[in-house]
Amino acid sequence: MSYMFFQDLSDWRRGWFFYGERKLEIAASHFEQYKTVIVDLLMARRGGYQRPFLLFSLGMLLVTGFLSAPILARSYPGAIPSRLSEFTPASAVLTSLDLAEYGVQTQVSAKPRDQVLTYLVAAGDTLASISQKFDVSIDSITWASDLKGDSLSVGQELKIPPVTGIVHKVREGETVYTIAKKYRTEAQKIVNFPFNDFTDLDTFALVAGQMLIVPDGVQPQAAPIVVPQAPVFVGGTGQFQWPVGGIITQYPVWYHMAVDIANPAAPGIAAAEAGVISLVEYLRWGYGHHILVDHGGGFATLYAHLSEIYVKPGDRVSRGQVIGRMGVTGRSTGMHLHFEVRRNGVIVNPLPFLK
Repeated sequence: MSYMFFQDLSDWRRGWFFYGERKLEIAASHFEQYKTVIVDLLMARRGGYQRPFLLFSLGMLLVTGFLSAPILARSYPGAIPSRLSEFTPASAVLTSLDLAEYGVQTQVSAKPRDQVLTYLVAAGDTLASISQKFDVSIDSITWASDLKGDSLSVGQELKIPPVTGIVHKVREGETVYTIAKKYRTEAQKIVNFPFNDFTDLDTFALVAGQMLIVPDGVQPQAAPIVVPQAPVFVGGTGQFQWPVGGIITQYPVWYHMAVDIANPAAPGIAAAEAGVISLVEYLRWGYGHHILVDHGGGFATLYAHLSEIYVKPGDRVSRGQVIGRMGVTGRSTGMHLHFEVRRNGVIVNPLPFLK
């Protein structure tokens, strides 16, 4: 009698185990189907939901690992040691590593700044040295700190904006377009700055009182900054040809490693080099309608904010073939193309490959 009881109990536990395993597989399948919606949601807030999403994902990963451990132990006997004494850590096997042999180098990257920094002037500091230290213009520091001259005193507080430009407190009724016009810059540059937030990503609406970074903006009374405008491009002489004719409205910077090329005629967009279409997306936010072309050798190019797309994943395209049309989809304030060059999956400055 007791044997039958324990047998039934074992069958009952096994049944629940298989039931849970099946439900976990179904949940994973549903996640794969709807993960694009989650990605779009995260892009819509430009990282505003990143922290809670990561915490939730970490929690789910721990739960999944706890539930799947018996499955892994059963599927791969011996892979998971039954006792800690049976486990040999990698550090006990790998005794030495010659980094020079593999050409490993340490690269120190500067952390992007998302807000105004308060800096205390030290002995020997000048506006020029502080400007060089934080990679912003002298005028940007002068305007943010409301300086009346060039002289500084030790211990004096300076306001350092994250990029060259203006730090603006939004007033009632202002828009990115009126602010851009006031400070003689492009509205798209305000939108491109990743730490600027908007209450409505369709209209880029602002809230009175919020602080807005205006990249490359200048005070109305200041002399304009002359930036050479690019001519109409009809082709390139480097590895890649220019994808479209127009005027460069934004050059590559640390938060926007791409070129924005504007043309009110909404011309067709050409592939910068022969390759295979690896991605076609029709997103509401971020890049909007965009195409990724794989050129081989680790190189790829991206074409964003398109109004029309003429290709599909897997299509082979030739250099100069029209693959879409310029538009204003996604995070865009006007007709332009956002063009990127990627090398081994990393976005790089495209200009050296176009000259």
